[in-house]
Order: sequence, then structure tokens, then C-alpha cells
Amino acid sequence: MNPILIIVFAPLLAAIVAGLGNKALGNVAAKSITTAGLFLSCALSWPIFLDMVFNGGSETVVPVLQWVQSGSMSFDWALRVDALTAVMLVVITTVSALVHLYSWGYMAEDPDQPRFFAYLSLFTFAMLMLVTADNLVQMFFGWEGVGLASYLLIGFWFKKPSASAAAIKAFVVNRVGDLGFMLGIFGTFLVFQTTSIPAILEAAPAMQGVSHITFMGMRLDTMTILCLLLFIGAMGKSAQLGLHTWLPDAMEGPTPVSALIHAATMVTAGVFMVCRLSPMFEAAPVALGVVTFIGAATCLFAATVGTTQWDIKRVIAYSTCSQLGYMFFAAGVGAYGAAMFHLFTHAFFKALLFLGAGSVIHAMHHEQDMRYYGALRKEIPLTFWAMMAGTLAITGVGIYHLGLGFAGFFSKDAIIEVAFASGTQMGLFAFWIGVIAALLTSFYSWRLMFLTFWGKPRWIESEHIQHSVHKTPEEAGEDTTGGYHPHESPLNMLVPLGVLSIGAIAAGYVFKTAFLDEASFWAGSIAYNEHLMHAMHEVPYWVKYSALVVMLLGLSAAIYAYILRKDVPAKVAEQIGPIYRFLFNKWYFDELYNFLFVKPAFWLGRVFWQRGDVGVIDRFGPDGAAWAVSKGAVYAKKVQSGYLYSYALIMLLGLVAAISWVIM
Repeated sequence: MNPILIIVFAPLLAAIVAGLGNKALGNVAAKSITTAGLFLSCALSWPIFLDMVFNGGSETVVPVLQWVQSGSMSFDWALRVDALTAVMLVVITTVSALVHLYSWGYMAEDPDQPRFFAYLSLFTFAMLMLVTADNLVQMFFGWEGVGLASYLLIGFWFKKPSASAAAIKAFVVNRVGDLGFMLGIFGTFLVFQTTSIPAILEAAPAMQGVSHITFMGMRLDTMTILCLLLFIGAMGKSAQLGLHTWLPDAMEGPTPVSALIHAATMVTAGVFMVCRLSPMFEAAPVALGVVTFIGAATCLFAATVGTTQWDIKRVIAYSTCSQLGYMFFAAGVGAYGAAMFHLFTHAFFKALLFLGAGSVIHAMHHEQDMRYYGALRKEIPLTFWAMMAGTLAITGVGIYHLGLGFAGFFSKDAIIEVAFASGTQMGLFAFWIGVIAALLTSFYSWRLMFLTFWGKPRWIESEHIQHSVHKTPEEAGEDTTGGYHPHESPLNMLVPLGVLSIGAIAAGYVFKTAFLDEASFWAGSIAYNEHLMHAMHEVPYWVKYSALVVMLLGLSAAIYAYILRKDVPAKVAEQIGPIYRFLFNKWYFDELYNFLFVKPAFWLGRVFWQRGDVGVIDRFGPDGAAWAVSKGAVYAKKVQSGYLYSYALIMLLGLVAAISWVIM
């Protein structure tokens, strides 16, 4: 059997077995089957990727079955693997396999473990279907599959109202983006008369500026409209500004879900789609400008919000949103290789940070508020060093002249440099936004580390800890620990942290040449701009060092505010009150959407329900028919009196009526 088939379908088979046979199998068997399936897929994915990197492996298409034959539209179900897909295969299977292993410890006390592991494997299968798609319909199948699986995983603890609400919110917001994606697919088929991705990408360059459509009296470029519609889908899946509101709420799901879906896989689907269809976007410069602007705006927005949050998972969630913005504006300026490089490195250090946060939450009796942490580096040292590696990676610590640094140093700095090298106004805008966001990234990342691992213990102030030790702060007195001793996570949670730490440290250094400098690696799987990638290396030194300088400024600000002068944050928040509340409340997007969309939708629903459904349909439909039958029965039963002379009279009247009808 072709290894590509095993990579894709092993998680599906494991999900079916664990999901349908959970009662017969039990927890251990269900977990073992799903975890083994993912490690098998992971083991088969890495040789394909390494062959692409070091040997220039060729594109492979594996047919699965005939799918659709309808008039002029026909396509098969086939798995396409090239360099772009190979990158996604190792990202998805590696992170998913480690999350499965990590979940053995994190979900050990949950009564529904088989269901959880089945959902994880189902999600992985859907994501693999998306990235191996050979046509747009197959891509949409995987696209909707990850949407369904994310809904199930975010709302896994469905008895918790906030989790159910977050799952519904994620599902609805993503459907908004998916409408644009569907319209883009419909329009693409209408223009190109095929859904085959290779055929569309081959024909796309010739369409630039030569095809137009008329809409509401306006003559619009066809490729621009198609790419904007497709990008709306990417905005939903990848939580870009405007369709981002579901991502922070999705933290209501178990922490392994946050690491799998919202750090390394599902949220990168939009970036992958834009890179996969990059020849289309290259034929639509206006659409690329929109991608650049939205990516840069998201990058700044999420970074500003991340500086004010207290929930450790929400800080990392907004960090994810911000880093996705980097990937999009890299794609927007034409540096698709740099966008995929950051996607690759980001998967390691962001999954590491999420799983590290889960280890902290596990140690702190499920407390997620960083105000109740402190002094944990000595209590959980292995988790501390893992999160330190992730923080050094995301903040981009490295030395340019030595060519040494953590993963984010190579990928994030490359994006900042290439934005400057693009020379366009939108590229320069993205460059400055990227530099500012790098400053904020450094600040909120080190803020998280200092609040969590430095300072004095603030554990007894937590209700979760009080419940554990049965003490209040007053009862504990000067003992700020309350007698509680955080414990290091079990080995099955620490091993994934160790593996991801290696990626966060070395992935950028090892693979930077293949991703950024070798057009042969991409081999036509993306629109590789060789001139732009060369120009990136020729930018001035102040550009190259700008990210490092602002990283040090952010670190210095965090040290001053959370180590040296701990009273400063409260004073600053008070002095800039309106601005602080604006950032803390996430730019009031939720409140705005609630006012513009949610409340009107509920009002309209109540009108249709009370006046339309109940007042009209039920009244004159089922209820009206029931009323007529009931009233008719009242009069009909009077006829059924039981007296013979009554029946004889009715028969006589009936006979007279019949004879009269005939005579007339």
C-alpha cells in the first residue's frame, strides 16, 4: 500500500474504531489505537519531507477513487503530495501525534477519553484531506471537516455552558468565511471550467487583467474578485481581523485541543490555501494588497490585546492570531516561502507554549489566571525550561552575524526583512507594523513568563487552590502558598514538551536554506519569487537588526514592570484607563458584533417565531386544523345520539336531498 494512503487514512480508521467501539475497547485500548495511528502517520511523513528537502523529491499524485461525474464537471478523489503538502504533513502529523501522547496525562481523569481521542484523530484526518487535495471540492471537504471536528473538540465539555457557547460561536463565524470560500470555488469553476488545482494554477497567469465581470454597474477584475472571495474563507479559518472573534473563546476546549487546532493546524489552513493558490493571487495584485493589509492589521491588533490579558491560554491564543498575521502579510508581498517557513517553525514553538501552559494549569489545579501564579520555576523546572525555549523562539532571539538563533529568529525576521525588500507602499506598511508587533510580542511573552515563574507565590488567592487545600487567604496568613505544592507533570506530558523544544530551538537553523533560498525545493508548488528572496538578503543592517532591538526593548520593559517595579503596571493601567480598557476588552469587537448582528438576529428570530410560526403557521396550520376537527367532533357527536328515530330521520332527509339533486 502506498505510504501516502496510510498517512491520510490511518487517523480516520483509528477514529472510527475508537469512536464506535469505545465501550467495548475501554480507555486504554482506544487511546492506544488512536495514538499508534498518528505516530504511524508521523513516521511515514518525515521521510517524504526530508526527501523533498535534501533530494528534491518530485510531486506524487495517488488516485483513490472516481468521485463526481456530472455534465462538464468531473473529478476524482486523489491525494497530491508536493513540497508544500510535505511541509504540512510533518506539521500536522508531528503535532497531532505529540498531542495524542500528551493527552494521556492531561485527560487521565476524564470519563470520556475514547470520545476525545476519536475526535482528535477525526480532526487530523480532515486536515490531512485538506492539504492533500488535488481539486477545490476535495479541499472544501477537508475544510468543512476540520470545522466540524473543531466544533466537537471546542465543545467537548458540552455540559459547561461556556464551552458549548464557544463551540457554536466558532462554528457560526467560520460559516461566514466559508460562504466566501464557496462563492470563490463556484466562481473559479465558472471561469476555468474545472476544479482541478493544477489546471487552474496553470491557466491563472494568463487571466491577469484580461477578464472582467460586471456587478452592480461596476466593471471588476475577475481574478481579483475570485481571490478576495477565497481569502474571506482564509480569514475565517485563520482568525484574521474581522473573523477572529471565535479564536480566544475556543480556549474553553481542553488545552491539548488548543495546541492542535489553534496553534499548529486548523488556523494555518487559510495560509496554506493562499500559498497553494498563489499563482491565482499573483494574477490579482489588488487582492494581494488586501491580504497584506489584513495580515498586518491582525498582527498589530492581536499583539496589543495580548499585552493586557490575564488568562494564560488567551495570551497565547492572541499570540497565535498575531503570528498568523505575519504569515499572511508575507504571502501578501509575494514571499510565500517565508510565510510557509514561519508556519513551519510556529507549529513547534506555539504548540510547545500551549502544551507548556497546559502543564502549568495541570500543576496549579486548573487555575488559568496568571495573577495567581508566581515562583513556579523551582516547582516545575522541566515545564519552565520548555516554556523558556518556546518564549525564546517566539520572541526571535538570535545573532544575525553568527547565523545562530531560535526558530522564530529565522522565520519571523525573514518576514520583516522581505516586507521591507518588497519596496511597495503596502510592504513598507507591513514592515513597520511587523516591527511594532515584534516589540509587543516580546513584551507579552516575557510578561507571561515573569508572572508565571518569577516573583512570590500568589497561589492561595486562587479559588481553585483554596478548594484544594481547604484554606482561605485569611486562614493561610503569611503563607502565600496556602500549603499547596505544585507538582511536575507526568512523563507522557513532558516527553512531547521535550520533542517540541528541539523543534523550537533547531527547526529554523536546519531548514532555513530550503524554505527561503532554494527555488528547487518548492518545485512549482508555490509561486516562488526568486528576485524578492534575493533582495531580502540585501536589505540594510538596521532592517536586519530591527526585530532584535525591539525584542530587547520588550524584554527590558517586561523586566522593569514585572520584576523590578511591580507597581508600575497598575499605575500605567490607571493613567491610560480608556486605552487599557479598550485593549483589555479586545477592541470591543464582541460588543460591536453583539449589537450589530447577534441581538438583531435574536430579535428577528423571536418575531418570526412568535408572530410567524406561532401566530400564523401554527394558528392556521396544525393548531387551526386541530381546532376545526375538535369543533366538528362536538357537533358530530350530537348526531350520534343512539336513538333509532334520529337515524331514520337523517336517512329520510338524505334520501330527499339525493332525489332533489337528481330531479334538478
